[in-house]
Amino acid sequence: MTATFPTAPSKYALEHGATLAPRFDAAGLIGAVATHADTGEVLMFAWMNAEALAATLSTGEAHYFSRSRNELWRKGATSGQVQQVVEARIDCDQDCVWLKVRPQGDGGACHTGARSCFYRLIEDGQLVERP
Repeated sequence: MTATFPTAPSKYALEHGATLAPRFDAAGLIGAVATHADTGEVLMFAWMNAEALAATLSTGEAHYFSRSRNELWRKGATSGQVQQVVEARIDCDQDCVWLKVRPQGDGGACHTGARSCFYRLIEDGQLVERP
């Protein structure tokens, strides 16, 4: 599936218009942050290409683009940690996506088994694991 999105005709239309016109980078990607819809906890950051964004919007389940595997990735396809999208937002200049999700399966989001990918705190230049 090849997905395409329109280009905003002006800066004003990009920032204030009703047309979804995501600004993908030179590699065809846009950043995506997923937070827990109920707690607000930041779960993960990933990349989306046009196909992943279109699949997310059409299925209601988060899809991302894996740069390491160079392929579309449906979150939870192998782990069971499917992310049901409750709300999708895009920032003011349409170059970052925010998904509010309800994690399924064990409720985790990280491939390490942690609930959130942001499980390490930086203290005095060192990493400290926190649940």
